[in-house]
Amino acid sequence: MNRFRSRFLFALITLIVSVLVGLGLLLGQIFNSYYLNSFKEEMMKEAELTRSIVKNEDLTNQEIEGLLEELGEKYTSHITVISNQQQIIFEAGILKEGHDHQRLMENIYPIMKERTKGYYYTDQVEDVAYYGFPIKEGSNSEGVVIVSSSVDSLTKVNNQLWMILVACLSIAFIIILLIGVRITAQFTRPIESATKVAMELAKGNYKARTYEDHLDETGMLSQSINILARNLQDMTRAQEMQQDRLQTLIENMGSGLILIDGRGYINLVNRAYKELFEVDSASFLYQLYHDAFEHQEIIETVEEIFMTEVKVRKQLHLPIKIERRHFEVYGAPIIGTNDEWKGIVLVFHDITELKKLEQMRKDFVANVSHELKTPITSIKGFSETLLDGALSDKQTAEYFLSIILKESDRLQTLIQDLLDLSKIEQQGFLLSIQPCDLREILEDISVILESKAKEKNVELNIILPDNLTYIEGDIYRLKQIFINLINNALTYTPQGGSVSVRVEKQDNFALVTVSDTGIGIKSEEIPRIFERFYRVDRARSRNSGGTGLGLAIVKHLVDAHKGQISVQSEVGKGTTFTVKLNKKIDLLP
Repeated sequence: MNRFRSRFLFALITLIVSVLVGLGLLLGQIFNSYYLNSFKEEMMKEAELTRSIVKNEDLTNQEIEGLLEELGEKYTSHITVISNQQQIIFEAGILKEGHDHQRLMENIYPIMKERTKGYYYTDQVEDVAYYGFPIKEGSNSEGVVIVSSSVDSLTKVNNQLWMILVACLSIAFIIILLIGVRITAQFTRPIESATKVAMELAKGNYKARTYEDHLDETGMLSQSINILARNLQDMTRAQEMQQDRLQTLIENMGSGLILIDGRGYINLVNRAYKELFEVDSASFLYQLYHDAFEHQEIIETVEEIFMTEVKVRKQLHLPIKIERRHFEVYGAPIIGTNDEWKGIVLVFHDITELKKLEQMRKDFVANVSHELKTPITSIKGFSETLLDGALSDKQTAEYFLSIILKESDRLQTLIQDLLDLSKIEQQGFLLSIQPCDLREILEDISVILESKAKEKNVELNIILPDNLTYIEGDIYRLKQIFINLINNALTYTPQGGSVSVRVEKQDNFALVTVSDTGIGIKSEEIPRIFERFYRVDRARSRNSGGTGLGLAIVKHLVDAHKGQISVQSEVGKGTTFTVKLNKKIDLLP
């Protein structure tokens, strides 16, 4: 039983007890007055009858005493007739044990003789009731008739009356209490259930429901609470769904996002920002922005938005660990209804790759212009020389024409490489996939490049497994990959050096390593060797007829075969390229 029912029952019991006690006191007083009045009337009748007998002149004293004796026995009382001279004329009836005549004459008689009509008096000391009635002859008083009776019978009746009242009222109390408990339970159970459901709703449990048993006010209350719970559940579900969508959007967006409240404390940081700036949310959230941000440029941007309350868009170049990255920062104030200032939002777009691509485009244009300019300048210069009269000298003319032919070949090779690279980078570029034997491919390449190796006095070693090594790939493109790698190794290996090509078979792939003992590559240059026109040794590469596009083509072709290429190099000791090719190619994205 909860507090509400206990308080209700306590109030009900208090009310019932109060009503029953009041009713009992009232009934007891009424019954007591009734019996007391009846007792007085009997004593008054007895006193009047005694007076009549005493005043009857036709009766002798003996007859009077007999009648009085009979009357006293009938009424269980004691009758005393006293004259004005304080003499007891007649005395009859039942005497109470311990009756004191002297007390009667000294205390009771003086009270009675002064009365002009019947008078009732109770002696509390002896528990005796007295009724005095004057005997008059005309206007003269001749004496007093005093009827006395014990009040034990009255007390006994009174006690029995109270016992009956207490028993009846107790039974009534129990019956009313049982009925009240049942009625209380009937009316408080829906309220208790509604209270429990309301408490569950306050805790956030919107699945709680109450019973709808009746169609009265309590039933309407239960029905209203259930409707409220369903509405809250629907609203919470919609809010949670919207919150999940918003959280998913914020956490999975590619740009970093930060929310700062009106006091300058950071309230939200998404995953992209934490990954970009490598920060820990535990030490970043709920910090003041000027304590959390490490870059003064960001702090100044936030302060500018706070002061001007307008949108800001900036490009920042910020150091992150060992590199510098470019960010486009978009900041806007958050202003609610009634122009209430709530904070600002910052969005960080990482445009480092775009900057790099822009720079690569500029470098590509500059390098292509430079690479095209050199052979075109040579062809133009030697052509002008021939036109100016060098054609008359046959030996000089042949020398100039050979140079023009060589530069034309170089120009043709450069244009062909550019066309190949452009074709490889196209969206719809497809390979002609078929089973290929690496052993056969590398043997064909060794035949093609053997003359160059002998010309440079470089030892070319191709180490192949005894068994066939089949993979899936484009034979023409695979030859293009390894020709570029081995040709580069021969180009950058000085005389007396060696170039080794080794094939290793694994369960699901094959590894082809091309190692040389050439000039090597600096560690900081390794990430850039696959860029277009990037040269480790520009003078040697250009003199050898290289275009600077070979490794870029190799990288794209390896990626097209779903393979991997890695480089290990040490300056002055040589370089090793490792190509990993899968035996089975899944070209689906």
